[in-house]
Amino acid sequence: MAVISKNMAKITSIPRHIAFILDGNGRWAEQRGLPRLEGHHAGVKNIRPIIRYLNKRGVAYLTLYAFSTENWNRPDDEVKGLFHMLEDIIDREARELHKNGVRIRHIGQLEGLSAELRNSIKRAVDLTRDNTGMTLGVALNYGGRTEILDAVRQLMDNGVPSQDIDEKMFVDYLYTAGFPEVDMVIRTGGEIRTSNFLIWQAAYSEYYFTPVLWPDFKEEDLEKALLTYSQRQRRFGGL
Repeated sequence: MAVISKNMAKITSIPRHIAFILDGNGRWAEQRGLPRLEGHHAGVKNIRPIIRYLNKRGVAYLTLYAFSTENWNRPDDEVKGLFHMLEDIIDREARELHKNGVRIRHIGQLEGLSAELRNSIKRAVDLTRDNTGMTLGVALNYGGRTEILDAVRQLMDNGVPSQDIDEKMFVDYLYTAGFPEVDMVIRTGGEIRTSNFLIWQAAYSEYYFTPVLWPDFKEEDLEKALLTYSQRQRRFGGL
């Protein structure tokens, strides 16, 4: 018989779409006297149990901020090492996620990524395309401002008259077309900022910031976040 934690027993509502800013990998490694890449490795290992937990709890959409357009400013060795790691992880994890009915979507620009990483992403997306379980958005080479600019450019390229453009149409031109708006954004690592992540989609999200570094973020930390969410009143600008 499954044991339900005290926090879980108090949770009255589960977000349909949760987005994570996975922060703190580098600091986790530095605190242990390890290379920063080891922190990314520990962070990647922590993704599987969190996906599994949220899938069980009925979260329909999960978006992970894996690599931003600003992360290109990090040292070349760190970026290259992270990309090699992501190639292996995406190939390996896609098969397991596929068995569990998870559909993978890439969110961001493929341009600029290595051919190997682009191929890994394409294989994962193609393999899981027809799955009907949780949708997992991997925001890799993603920036919220760039996403909005790309949507505007595409609308212009398609010759859509300005008077015909409304919010409903605009969201279909975003990388996340088909995703619902984000209900909750969780940021680990102690920083309190949104870092150019899902600017449009998270306009009315509930934010949860925690000092816990991503590799140390466990189920009990997630339950605290979900409990906080269920205790908030979402008014969407109303009373």
